[in-house]
Amino acid sequence: MQTRNTVKALRNAVKAAKQEGKKISFVPTMGNLHEGHLQLVRRAKAVSDFVVVSIYVNPLQFGAGEDIDNYPRTLAADKQKLFAEGADLLFTPSTEEMYPNINAASPTVVSVPKISETLCGQKRPGHFAGVATVVSKLFNMVQPEVAIFGKKDFQQLLVIRKMVEDLCLPIEILGVTTARAEDGLALSSRNGYLNENERDIAPKLHRILLDYRDAIASGFDNYLDLQRYGMEDLRQAGFEPDYFSIRDAKTLEDITVDTEEAVIAVAANLGVTRLIDNTTLAINPSSDWGMLASQ
Repeated sequence: MQTRNTVKALRNAVKAAKQEGKKISFVPTMGNLHEGHLQLVRRAKAVSDFVVVSIYVNPLQFGAGEDIDNYPRTLAADKQKLFAEGADLLFTPSTEEMYPNINAASPTVVSVPKISETLCGQKRPGHFAGVATVVSKLFNMVQPEVAIFGKKDFQQLLVIRKMVEDLCLPIEILGVTTARAEDGLALSSRNGYLNENERDIAPKLHRILLDYRDAIASGFDNYLDLQRYGMEDLRQAGFEPDYFSIRDAKTLEDITVDTEEAVIAVAANLGVTRLIDNTTLAINPSSDWGMLASQ
């Protein structure tokens, strides 16, 4: 596995691979890799000939008081995992390399309106502009044919897909099903912040999601009531919820007669740790609107 830390060296390596006729895939990460990340790498290997992985903790997507300074950095262990999975190239840029003009009065940023301003975007203003900016820069640096993202960060995936569509970028975006622990907790680098008691509580987040997915699939379609009940169930389970929301899975807007798929998305704090999760439901075309069949 090659390791590069400058854009020039990265582009030279990718250019050489393309000259050999190889299809390039890309997995952007912030490091501290776990099984969820490795599943993305495996998917990348399955759909391409040359897998590029980046590790970069992006300051633009962290807000005031968030955990960038304490974000776990485990580069040596990450390299070993990527080597074992057969990744071809690891890109580890510095902030100076990624943002040479970051201290300028008005640095260029990429913004995806509306879809970035709800759910996590409402609670974390500027977060998705930071995500879109760094991902667009990485796409320009790597120039892959396909990029792989996890579905746990559901809103992020939609933001990136819309950015790629709106900017006419020739990149296929693939989403990979959320990797989970045996008890259902979605794998996340932030799970390491949970203490023993919080780790016991954390899987209830997913179980509550599944209960409400089943309720909707059974015919309950008063979504406002379900959202209120979901928030209360999270509180009763020991969480401090940010939101429990049922939305159109393509637009993150309220469900309408035209909705083909719904997403139940949740964000909740447990101690110092912010957890997110989601589940989706497809509308059953043979049923009336509001009757959803779980995937």
